[in-house]
Amino acid sequence: QVQLVESGGGLVQAGGSLRLSCAASGTIFSISAMDWYRQAPGKQRELVASITSGGNTNYATSVKGRFTISRDNAKNTVYLQMNSVKPEDTAVYYCNVALRSRTYSPLRSYWGQGTQVTVSS
Repeated sequence: QVQLVESGGGLVQAGGSLRLSCAASGTIFSISAMDWYRQAPGKQRELVASITSGGNTNYATSVKGRFTISRDNAKNTVYLQMNSVKPEDTAVYYCNVALRSRTYSPLRSYWGQGTQVTVSS
């Protein structure tokens, strides 16, 4: 069994900062990509940022230069540092982790429970 536990969401004023965390626990052999997605009311879920096992990162155009994704492999944790937030960043943020539970297990994708981020103007 694998669990992803997110934390760090909340209410923040425009221009402020938040740091989201997502910790994976359970039977884990190796973790590949770790991603952050978000879903605003009435909109489709969209990829915000991703980081590979080697540390390569990719960002949505809307957050580039403001958000930073990072990971701590020793803690099986991925972070999203959100700076200069805007009201349009308001959404439920989900982490997604691709991992193998055992040496020869297939790569499987797991989702966190989501954490609400609300940016007031």
